[in-house]
Amino acid sequence: MKVLIIFGTRPEAIKMAPVYHALNSSNSIEVITCITAQHREMLDQVIQIFDLKIDYDLNLMKKNQSLTDLTALAIVEIEKVINLAKPDLVLVHGDTTTSLAASIVSFYLGKKIGHVEAGLRTNNLQAPFPEEFNRQVSGLISSIHFAPTELSKKNLLKEGKNPNTIFITGNTVIDSLYWVINKLDNDLRLQNSILGELNKQLDINITSSKYILITGHRRENFGKGFSNIFHAIKELSNDFPELNFIYPVHLNPKVRVPVSEILGDQKNVKLIEPQDYIHFILLLKNCHIVMTDSGGIQEEAPSLGKPVLVLRETTERPEAVEAGTVKLVGSSKENIVNELSKLMNNEDIYNRMANSVNPYGDGLASQRICKHIRNLKYEE
Repeated sequence: MKVLIIFGTRPEAIKMAPVYHALNSSNSIEVITCITAQHREMLDQVIQIFDLKIDYDLNLMKKNQSLTDLTALAIVEIEKVINLAKPDLVLVHGDTTTSLAASIVSFYLGKKIGHVEAGLRTNNLQAPFPEEFNRQVSGLISSIHFAPTELSKKNLLKEGKNPNTIFITGNTVIDSLYWVINKLDNDLRLQNSILGELNKQLDINITSSKYILITGHRRENFGKGFSNIFHAIKELSNDFPELNFIYPVHLNPKVRVPVSEILGDQKNVKLIEPQDYIHFILLLKNCHIVMTDSGGIQEEAPSLGKPVLVLRETTERPEAVEAGTVKLVGSSKENIVNELSKLMNNEDIYNRMANSVNPYGDGLASQRICKHIRNLKYEE
């Protein structure tokens, strides 16, 4: 059985890496990989860390490329790959432009589509944009849906999906997180080397300094949203001078320009380059609180007991909100300042979030996905 895995961004690579290795360990499955390289530098780091063999590298990203240009180019080039590889199943992940294009091409060519991280919904096509549209289209035409949670499955059932095609697996990002944590715990030389690099880069000791870890990159926050967020961080850095705020800044100029203008002179705000996955997980492991608009971090941080403030108005991960591991704070300056201040000043509120149970799985999601794919061969 031939399975073609297609991905293009760093988060996709992180979440598909354990699936790749699980499938690759099966004697009955031939795994083929294709990357579009939406995130070139950040993607390459993950490929190296997880030792992924790439069969087709489309290298599609160009400077100042629009979504239309990227989508059109991805459709054309992915079609060539599928015609060459002749897979029995195409695996896509989540909600990226790569996933959208790969799903459309696979549908046109009559190929079965497996959707990993299926069933996440806000049911608002503008938030997140364009991710909600991308995942709904992929979900509409997928043959098999690997839902991370019971709620994800319910979303798919509401849309009329055949229950026999939906499998609850947990989220594969937890598999990758545990893999990295085990690697660091079992290789103290590597861990100390990375700590040394981070401490030098930040000019603090991350194992003894209390800090807030920040990420932000979503289109829905471009402009006013990021301006509000960065001004909130500025006020918080003045209110809590003993606290450090560490922000690996996304490469997009729409993030880098305003963050530098607003936060560049704050002494306890550390604006650093994007980190590779192992470095980032070490930052996550040692932080006090996370502020983010990322989806994956909402899933990872609770496994490490870190409260998460989500810098978005809505989330496709309401399970985390319900479990108490994350809190939606939006992009209102006043709300961000108030909610972080509560966590800093009220130990009970902090401990309730830190000790809540992560709803996203046990680190065995990729094994479950592999098992269901192996069974497909005999069901058809």
